[in-house]
Amino acid sequence: MNDPGFFVGWGTLSLINAGLAQSKGRSGLLWWLASLFIGPIATLLIVILPKVPLLP
Repeated sequence: MNDPGFFVGWGTLSLINAGLAQSKGRSGLLWWLASLFIGPIATLLIVILPKVPLLP
């Protein structure tokens, strides 16, 4: 668990999740924070949740 590669991978995943969330109209910052704690589960949730509709 003290492997630096683990933390680099987890951090990279959180940044990818933030970008993915923003592309679906969600808050990148909130999903980045969520990803730091729940990691791959956040990825699954972002992919499953529908895109947020834009207001006219």
